[in-house]
Amino acid sequence: MSSMETATNERSRHLPGDLAVWFFIFAELAVFGILFIGFGVARSLDPDTFATGREALHPWTGLINTFGLITASYLVAISVHRLRHRQTRVALLLWGAIAASSIYTFGKLWEYVELYGSGYNLGTDTFFMFYFFLTFFHFMHVVLGQIILVVLAVKVKNGDYNGDDMNGMESGASYWHMVDLVWLVLFPMLYVLA
Repeated sequence: MSSMETATNERSRHLPGDLAVWFFIFAELAVFGILFIGFGVARSLDPDTFATGREALHPWTGLINTFGLITASYLVAISVHRLRHRQTRVALLLWGAIAASSIYTFGKLWEYVELYGSGYNLGTDTFFMFYFFLTFFHFMHVVLGQIILVVLAVKVKNGDYNGDDMNGMESGASYWHMVDLVWLVLFPMLYVLA
């Protein structure tokens, strides 16, 4: 096997990003997993409260939020690919991802205002305690992800990332995809499942 083939195989088999970021991602997924289990146990103990609470939510807002996050993840994935292959418009794609993810940010804030205005809060019942805690915990991860995407976009624009060293770009993208993955579990768990 030639040295070029070996280098290509090594590049295609590596863990994207920094190992420390992956420890952080797995720790965050473990915390969300524990919260999801708690939600499932509480729902099994009081299904009527959870069914009633779910009826007060705005499923169309949740669906629009999902669309925004999935679109952002797609744009982030394309930007990583384009940077790796030294193509142009990487920063533009990252700004597009930030804009798409803002659909989620504004949609979630609107939903919080609507629910709070209707008298729902953390102390309403077990469902809303889980709803507000889980979604706000996730919301803060989205905001951190958006900050990371801004930093990546600025670094790409300034030429700090050019495809030679993908570590920072892949680390940020991996974190962003974790945030999206968590929402793909949260959305059906809160808005859809009985």
